Amino acid sequence: MLKQLRPAVSLLALLTLVTGVLYPLTVTGIAQLAFPAQANGSLVMDAKGEVRGSALLAQQFSGAEWFQSRPSAGAFATVASAASNLAPSNPALAERIAIDAAQLSVAGQGAVPMALLTTSGSGLDPHLPPAAARYQLARIAAARGLPVESLERLLVQHTEQPMVGPAVVNVLALNLALADNRPSFDHQ
Repeated sequence: MLKQLRPAVSLLALLTLVTGVLYPLTVTGIAQLAFPAQANGSLVMDAKGEVRGSALLAQQFSGAEWFQSRPSAGAFATVASAASNLAPSNPALAERIAIDAAQLSVAGQGAVPMALLTTSGSGLDPHLPPAAARYQLARIAAARGLPVESLERLLVQHTEQPMVGPAVVNVLALNLALADNRPSFDHQ
């Protein structure tokens, strides 16, 4: 019995060392050398050098003076990231969307874009379609006492065209630019 157990335990220890220690350290080291910003979470700094978030994760912004992200089923917590899994026929989903639509509705602007009412698959998508960000311009301009045209220019500057898919706007980057007139950041 010991004759069979010893090679099994030795193999388990060796594979644990290789796959649990050596491989992760090697991949981490290569990532730190080749892609340091991405390997450290694509962190976004403000003008003072303080971390304000990640270019890859949505954040919640409160107040009429900020662009709002898509809703999050996990309250923007990265550990609880997920969709709500509520079916379109679920009354709870319809009720939440109706409440959100009433809060976000701007007179004379038509229906609230669906991207501002529905969650993404992860619940942490940092991007909005430009139309959803544009819908918020009148509210933000009124709250900040700014002309809509200056906010429109800021929105155009922060509209990204990915290699695949429609144009998007990173809400964190847009709000940071709104806070300190910063140009768009590159989060590749």
